[in-house]
Amino acid sequence: MKKIIIALAAIVFVGNAYCQVVKEEKLAEVLVTAVNYKYVNQVGTKDAALPVKLLERKVANFDLKNSDIYNDEYDYYTVSFYIPDGKIVAAYDKDGKIIRTIERFRDINLPQDVRKALVKRFPGWTIEKDVYKVTYENKKGAKKTYKIKLVNGDKKLRVKSDAEGNFL
Repeated sequence: MKKIIIALAAIVFVGNAYCQVVKEEKLAEVLVTAVNYKYVNQVGTKDAALPVKLLERKVANFDLKNSDIYNDEYDYYTVSFYIPDGKIVAAYDKDGKIIRTIERFRDINLPQDVRKALVKRFPGWTIEKDVYKVTYENKKGAKKTYKIKLVNGDKKLRVKSDAEGNFL
């Protein structure tokens, strides 16, 4: 009985130690605008390589109006973004919306659909190199292509594919 009383007392004291006074504060209103949502929807894929996703997000979130290059007199701006795996050259209008991009990445992880198509059509071949290219235009959308160099012993083969695994 003595042990039960001591245990209950310990629970009461420990419970009181974790009590907090909750203070409510009103935060300032935040306005979120999706300026380049169309670009993100067109070029973004769920199984794109991580470096590609990160750089595309950086391009979409680039704040042109608060950058050093911004000037009201120009109608459009060309901005280049680089990482070791690739680069994106983006053209923005004076409001910060993306007009078009050219993207190129080397030796990235291929999407699952492309890998499945390669294994099905070229069993026994291995990927030696790959290049992922994206061209985006505001009015036309995005065109994604993969140039892949395959090797099987002394044989080499170059193939092109779209993002769904269809060979071009």
